Amino acid sequence: MQLLVTGGAGFIGSNFVRYWLEHHPEDSITNLDLLTYAGNLENLKGIDEKRYTFIQGDICDASVVKQAMEGAEVVIHFAAESHVDRSIEGSLPFLKTNVLGTQTLLDEAHRRGSQIRRFHHISTDEVFGALDLDTNETFNEKTPYDPRSPYSASKAASDHLVRAYQHTHQLPITISNCSNNYGPYHYPEKFIPLMIVQALHDKPLPLYGDGKNVRDWIHVEDHCAGIEAILLKGQVGETYCLGGNAERANIDVIKQILRELKKPESLIRFVSDRKGHDRRYAIDASKAKRELAWEPKKNFDEGLTETIQWFLHHEDWWKPLLP
Repeated sequence: MQLLVTGGAGFIGSNFVRYWLEHHPEDSITNLDLLTYAGNLENLKGIDEKRYTFIQGDICDASVVKQAMEGAEVVIHFAAESHVDRSIEGSLPFLKTNVLGTQTLLDEAHRRGSQIRRFHHISTDEVFGALDLDTNETFNEKTPYDPRSPYSASKAASDHLVRAYQHTHQLPITISNCSNNYGPYHYPEKFIPLMIVQALHDKPLPLYGDGKNVRDWIHVEDHCAGIEAILLKGQVGETYCLGGNAERANIDVIKQILRELKKPESLIRFVSDRKGHDRRYAIDASKAKRELAWEPKKNFDEGLTETIQWFLHHEDWWKPLLP
């Protein structure tokens, strides 16, 4: 089977490319990536190039998308502008890539008719808004959308667009809404790798607000296995929430990183909170467990230790990415 992966040079996309090629030796992958700031071909160093093709291009460019989708039977759409802080500073790139780029891909997939057996769209739990700290409430597939940032609003729009193509054009789509990922090849601007890198340099670790914002963390390999389960077992037109069963307050994650690295908590620096900072995210992944026989295998403590060790042993990867 031939797959088209968009955004396959990014953090989650590159891990998926590696995962799929390892677990499906009969398949081949075309990777379409514009290589913006978070796209890095070093993420894919050493993979089997006999079964892998890279195309540098913009998912908003219809001619490039047409070329990339040639021969593809399955499309897995990771490509997105994804950093909330950057969306607050300027939302236009998020609307262009996340909405218009998705529309360009959908148009080409629809044009190809039965060639495309599945169009899988990668979304986020942030489209559901925020949860209170003092409740046990969680997000699930029926949670109403309530995006709070330009980033999450653009992802919500793309989710609705994907569903519209299924209802209007009978495009065989699936969607996954996932919690916060962590693991190898995570761009060092993001929360966990940023804290690891700052601590390694004995630099201040900036922490928004009171540090009590809670996120549900999932190891990127578990996320890749969840996408695999959706592609192999998921029902067309369905959405699946993928979570890690690992809710942690940001301040507790930082303290755990500092303990692992034997660094003092005095490195923590509280900074002004981010605008519209969502308080808590939590995913109920029971549908994926029930219908796909999927659940995360890696607990957070084990996964975080492995991630820290990966960064310790891959300075040659992340040092060139620092400002």
